[in-house]
Amino acid sequence: MAGGSAIRGSRVGAGPMGEAERGEAAPRMWVSFWCSRGHESKPSFAVDAAVPDEWDCPRCGLPAGPDKDNPPAPPKIEPYKTHLAYVKERRSDDDGAAILAEALEKLRGA
Repeated sequence: MAGGSAIRGSRVGAGPMGEAERGEAAPRMWVSFWCSRGHESKPSFAVDAAVPDEWDCPRCGLPAGPDKDNPPAPPKIEPYKTHLAYVKERRSDDDGAAILAEALEKLRGA
């Protein structure tokens, strides 16, 4: 014996979900976008909508463009830098030694 409602996946007051209830769909056009790995995606746009220059590839996430022979280059991903790496970019070893000597002098003098 099965329990529960006989009308599953519905709610009270829900009506038919057809074109008559939602209205007419806008005319559509499909545009091909190609990523650097050769994946093609074909999103649909309203005929009067502006088509973007780039689209994210749904398979690999790389940027895709409308030109199959010349897709956009993948973005350059820089590795995560620690705080110490940024400090080393700003200061030379001599600057670090001078700052350390100054800090040690303050500690010993106090």
